[in-house]
Order: sequence, then C-alpha cells, then structure tokens
Amino acid sequence: MTNKKNKSQHLAKISLAVMGVGFVATFPFQDSLWGLILQGGFEAGLVGGLADWFAVTALFRHPLGIPIPHTALLPKNRTRIIAGIINMLENDWLTKESIRKKISTIPFTEKLFNLAKNALTGQQVRNGIITLIQHLLHSVDSEKVAPIIEEELKLKLKEIDTSKYLPLAIDQILSRKYDEKALDFILKEIHEWSSKESTKERLGRLAVDALENIKADGFMQFALKSFTNIVNEEKLGNIIQGLIQKGVVSLRDPYNQNRQTLLYHINTKLQDVKTDEKLTLELNLIKEQMISDWNLADTITKFIEQLKQKAITTIKLPTFYEGYLLPLLTKALESLKTDNEKVTAIESWIQQQISIFVDNNHGKIGNLVKENLEKLDDKTLIDMIETNVGKDLQWIRVNGAVCGFLIGLILVGVKLFF
Repeated sequence: MTNKKNKSQHLAKISLAVMGVGFVATFPFQDSLWGLILQGGFEAGLVGGLADWFAVTALFRHPLGIPIPHTALLPKNRTRIIAGIINMLENDWLTKESIRKKISTIPFTEKLFNLAKNALTGQQVRNGIITLIQHLLHSVDSEKVAPIIEEELKLKLKEIDTSKYLPLAIDQILSRKYDEKALDFILKEIHEWSSKESTKERLGRLAVDALENIKADGFMQFALKSFTNIVNEEKLGNIIQGLIQKGVVSLRDPYNQNRQTLLYHINTKLQDVKTDEKLTLELNLIKEQMISDWNLADTITKFIEQLKQKAITTIKLPTFYEGYLLPLLTKALESLKTDNEKVTAIESWIQQQISIFVDNNHGKIGNLVKENLEKLDDKTLIDMIETNVGKDLQWIRVNGAVCGFLIGLILVGVKLFF
C-alpha cells in the first residue's frame, strides 16, 4: 500500500514538474503560434496542478508549513470527524434495526447442527470431549457426594410401605413352598435331636419326675406307683423317643393327613399375617430403625471411587468414543434436529440472546472505533488515510495538471480565433 502511495505521489510531482518545465521551455517560442498555444496550455496546467496540490495538502497539513487559514483541516477537525464517523456507523450503517434484520435472516440452528455434526468426527473435538469427561470424573469428591446419596437412599427406603410388600413376600413363601421346607427342616432337627442318647435319658428322667409329682388318690395312686415300679427312666426314654420319631416320620410323609392339616393351619396363619396391622406397624418401626442405624457413607464412598476408576479406564479405550459416545451424540443430535418444536425454540432463544446482546452493546461499536482512533496521533492518522486513499488524492493533482493543460490549450485557441 505504501509503494502504491509513493508511486502516485511521484506521478503527481512528475506531472507538476512537466507543466512547470514546459511553461519555462516555451518562453523562447512564444512569438510563434505553436509556442504561444503550448505556453498557454502549460501555464494553465501548472496553475491547475498547483491549485489541486494546495487543496489536497490543505486537507492534511499546512502547505509549506505556513499556517494559512482553513488549511490542515483534518487535524483541526479531528474530534468532529471522529464524532461524524461514529454517528454514521451507529445511526446509518450499523443501526440496531439493520443488525437485527440481518441476524433474523441467518439460520443459526441449522448452521450449529451442521457444525456440530462435522465437528463430532474430528480428532480435536474427540480429544476435547474425552478430556472434559475425565476432568469431570476426577473433580467428583466421593466423600462429599456419599452423604448426599446416603441421605436420599435412606429417605427412599423409609418411604417403602411394608404393608404393600408383606403380602407379596407371603405369596412368594407359599408359591415356593417355603412353609413345607421350613416344616421339614424343623422335623429333621427334631429327629436328629430325639435320636441322641442324651435326649433319650433326659426324656426318661423328665417322665419319671413327672409321674412322681402327679397327685392322685386311691386306686389311681396305686396304679401310678405300680407303673413306675415296672418301668424305669431308660424304658420311659425309649418309649417317648420312639413316639417322637414315629410322629416325625409320619409328618414327613407328604400324603399324611396330619401333615396336610398342619400345613393348612400354617397357610391360614400366613394369610392372616397379610392384614395384621400391628405386625405391619412393628415391621415398619423395625425397618426405620435399621435404616437409621445403617452407616452407608464408607460403602458408598468406596463404590463411587470404584465406579470412577472403572469409568476412567473405559473412557481411555480407543473404542469408547467411536463405538459408544459418537453414536450416542449423533443420535441425540439427529433426534433434536427433527424435533421442529425444539429447533424453533432454540432458534428463537439464539435470536433473542443476540438481540439482547446487540441492545446492550450497540454503543460499544462507536466507543471501540473512538478508542482506536484516539490512540493514533495526528501524523499516524494522516499517514493511514493517505495510505488508503492517497492514490486517489494524488490523481486529483495529476488530473488538475492535465485538465488545466487541455483547458489552457482550448482557451488560447479561442483567444487567437477571436
């Protein structure tokens, strides 16, 4: 740009010098017709070139350093010129209405969708998303999160009404035949207990003590005494042991009527438990007490740390982004893109935010231009203007000299003609 400015300045100086040299060179030939005509042309061209040089120079500085009135117009009127430029930008070229009108024609949502779709497959975005997820995982403080989770978990557990789940539990007990299994377990334990020698001895001893402590009169007393003389502890123990084992064997038989009757009574009692309000209330109290005394913070903290480490390890796998995260993000983006209601809402929100931004910052356009212009001293500002429009200004000088030369030729010709 500076080279173009220098070339145009040289051309303007050359044109002015040509006119001056031509004017001086025609003095010896002014007695001839052509000499007179050329002298008039060079004279007019010199006057025109000098006049345009004065006019162009007066815009930026004092010609020849002489403080002639109405010269150096730009430095003298710098403040007014800057204010005019700012006013033109804010009120004519870049008004709020024109900016809003232009913004309203831009499909921001469509551009954002296309930009996001293309960016998701890029390595830079991939690395950025992975880094962001890792940073978020590392920033999770397990010890601070654990009490919150514990509190919410306990709150949800306390909200569970036992009366809703107790009937389900009883139905499961009956459908899985846990009542029969429990009965068989008890019978098995009784059989093993009764088979022991120590049990037989204890049963015999208890039976003898019981017979001796029975109070009876007359013949019954005589009969009991005679019976105790016939049988001893060992015999009584064998009798009772045999009875117990025989009863256990009979109750183990699935077709035994006594077993069926016992199971029926157990089933009936379990059905009654479903609507037992006192039992439900007691179970709820036990549940709440157990939950309140349950310390889960350490367990939850360890679980969160294990989950974090597993997630960090998974994220580092090469297949995580392409195999899981990218399809998930792409599907979410396509789903959002086809939802016209959401797209319209997003577009409206973007337009609204930009409009608010324009309203709040429109005045900063002028302030920014003003700040940048005020940072420049007069010399730098003049050089900048001359660099950008100096070529056209210098051509004014060239045109002034050339036009003056042509007009001078015409005027001399007209003068000679008349």
